[in-house]
Amino acid sequence: MTEPALITDTLDIEPLAKGECHRFWVTLTEDAAGRPIRIPVMVARGHEDGPIIGVTAAIHGNELNGIPTIHRLFRDLEPAVLRGTLVAVPLVNLPGYLEQRRVFTDGYDLNRVMPGREDSSPSRIYAHRFMTRIVRSLQYLVDLHTASFGRVNSLYVRADMRHETTAAMARLISPQIIVHNEGTDGTLRSAAEDLGIHAITVEVGDPQRFQRGLIRSSRLGIQALLAHLGMLPEIPGDSQQGGDTVECSHSYWISSDCGGILQVFAEVAARVERGQRLATLTNLFGDVIREFLAPEDAIVVGATSNPVAQTGARIVHLGIEGNIR
Repeated sequence: MTEPALITDTLDIEPLAKGECHRFWVTLTEDAAGRPIRIPVMVARGHEDGPIIGVTAAIHGNELNGIPTIHRLFRDLEPAVLRGTLVAVPLVNLPGYLEQRRVFTDGYDLNRVMPGREDSSPSRIYAHRFMTRIVRSLQYLVDLHTASFGRVNSLYVRADMRHETTAAMARLISPQIIVHNEGTDGTLRSAAEDLGIHAITVEVGDPQRFQRGLIRSSRLGIQALLAHLGMLPEIPGDSQQGGDTVECSHSYWISSDCGGILQVFAEVAARVERGQRLATLTNLFGDVIREFLAPEDAIVVGATSNPVAQTGARIVHLGIEGNIR
């Protein structure tokens, strides 16, 4: 029988037994009924000291592919041969998950309010305690996401490719696409980097569903990273598969300048040429009123799957190939 998870206010790795896996419910805040809001934390402590790496998922409550990625990572892990410590949070935004919403209970995006504040709004207090009670103990971080509602994503990584360590982390994931991104204020990645933690964001496909192939690929990528850090003697299980990763110096979205019914033709992870048709917009009478063309050669990082498009709706996320030196 599985041992019950321990309840704690703060994750403390040092006293944990080596060569074993540990489970916790870490209390962050309370709901309006005074009930504690606790998030699950899984810790694999190796047989000897080494790097401390964290893997987080579902900071947006509807982004679920990272949950089974973590579960399968631990299923294949043998703590007795692990060097260092793996800390995993399969569900960061528990309230959002329960409501099947991207945002926190107060309507704010947790990935825009990091590192939070100890005396502010519900989302910012939750973010602050997550950072201080769990994240601050890490040396490396892999933050797992998916596209938002109404969009689809390739398997891609956002990382600051100017820095040798984060660039190496991104490449070891072996995604379809890497997009150089220096980080945005308020994200978990930028807040972690401000603490001196090497961090990358991994986008694992689409929201509110499990995609077995992408889950497998992201899990293998994390195992490759663990092996690179000397935490595993070799990559367990299957070897990483897939084609060559496309590295992009930057990316941007094509947006609609009017409203209507959207049809996107561009496929994620596909290359498009300048002038190629990406999407069309029709009015409610069925007339095509806009045709959106690729402004330059690019690769499709993500796209909108929702046909209902108002003015300003995002259509296609394009990556522009090029290395950062």
